[in-house]
Amino acid sequence: MNKQKATLLLADGTLFKGTLIGSPGTNGGEICFNTGMTGYQEIYTDPSYTGQIVVTTTSHIGNYGVIDTEVESDHPTIAGIVVNSFSEVFSRLDASGSLQDYLVKYGITGIADIDTRKLVRHIRAKGAMNAIISSEYEEDLAGLKAQLNLVPDMNGLELSSQVCTKEPFYFGNEDAPYKVACLDFGIKLNILRNLAERGVYCKVFPAKTSLSEMEAWNPDGYFLSNGPGDPAVMDYAVKTTKDILATDKPVFGICLGHQILAESCGISTYKMHHGHRGLNHPIKNIHTGKSEITSQNHGFVVKREDVEKSDLVEITHVHLNDNTIAGIRLKNKPAFSVQYHPESSPGPHDSRYLFDDFISLMQK
Repeated sequence: MNKQKATLLLADGTLFKGTLIGSPGTNGGEICFNTGMTGYQEIYTDPSYTGQIVVTTTSHIGNYGVIDTEVESDHPTIAGIVVNSFSEVFSRLDASGSLQDYLVKYGITGIADIDTRKLVRHIRAKGAMNAIISSEYEEDLAGLKAQLNLVPDMNGLELSSQVCTKEPFYFGNEDAPYKVACLDFGIKLNILRNLAERGVYCKVFPAKTSLSEMEAWNPDGYFLSNGPGDPAVMDYAVKTTKDILATDKPVFGICLGHQILAESCGISTYKMHHGHRGLNHPIKNIHTGKSEITSQNHGFVVKREDVEKSDLVEITHVHLNDNTIAGIRLKNKPAFSVQYHPESSPGPHDSRYLFDDFISLMQK
């Protein structure tokens, strides 16, 4: 069977030719890479990847199919995928279907049979940039460039209000001992599972919910979720977080929530050269001296210089590869956050204690 051709064009003019996977069409976004050996379905359904084309560095993708329970949201919101070798045949007995059918179902366009090692090395050298995948512009490079120019820049892009829940919903046991209001910037389901397992009844609110609406539920604490986009333009979230901090109730933030907590304390954030995405990132807990193997997915980071000058915030965790800030804590409030994902299982559970720390704050 002849495979349909596809093209990947990067903003700097770099061109790759391959074969179409998923749904035929043309779609663009910021290109990034994830170094995880497994978990492609969790990656594709993580709302934090909204607007991004994901390159998986593992050479063989699709071989274990997809399964209904291994999702982080209702459906994938990625802009596209790039792989080396793609398999429509899957071997896992409990899989619900093939990755190919899954991508077609949700209209995800991808490209296979390209040198992903070469592509990843290029991104590492040149930095994250916009790109476009197409099965429609094989002979029309000028037309493809024109389409690529329409793709918005991730720097300055607000996406959380687009991917968050539209109406509040509950998660967990309503008779649980603790109630936590979760501000949804693009929350992962496994975060809610980890909270529920620790006796938390969650109410998940849309990203632009005011403090007064959340306070009406009388929560014991607040959670600031992960999500996509640039934290520096999320003024609404920064204001709400400042209001939350004024209540003196416990606050826990993950990834984008970590960045929003920092911004609410006068700590700026900036776009990284090519971000951290994978299952093998080493983190050091400064207070315990212990290291953690963590899962990460972020293209923005908290500015170290601002934290070091702050009278309100202290560093709790650092990334051992590049010494970037991976965790902070407020000195005068029961609030803390981390840049990585403790609900994931790379270590496999090196960082789950952070959920326990949050529970402990609500017990005081």
